[in-house]
Amino acid sequence: MGSEETGQATGTKDKDYNLLWFTEQCLDNVLRLETYIQDAERDGDNEAADLFRRARDASRRGAEQGKSLLSQRLSG
Repeated sequence: MGSEETGQATGTKDKDYNLLWFTEQCLDNVLRLETYIQDAERDGDNEAADLFRRARDASRRGAEQGKSLLSQRLSG
């Protein structure tokens, strides 16, 4: 048997845990990418800054979608 948690120990179903993890990781990426944007801008690297902005925006969308789905699932 593997050591993967499938809800028996925590009482949280995998799919709910996965949504929580995904949302948290998206939000963490937004914070990290803000630093990367500032670093690129400070060095005058607009190409990298634009890449990091697009990635940040995608992570924000992912976080919002994750929060919305979690809200629906946990309140119902």
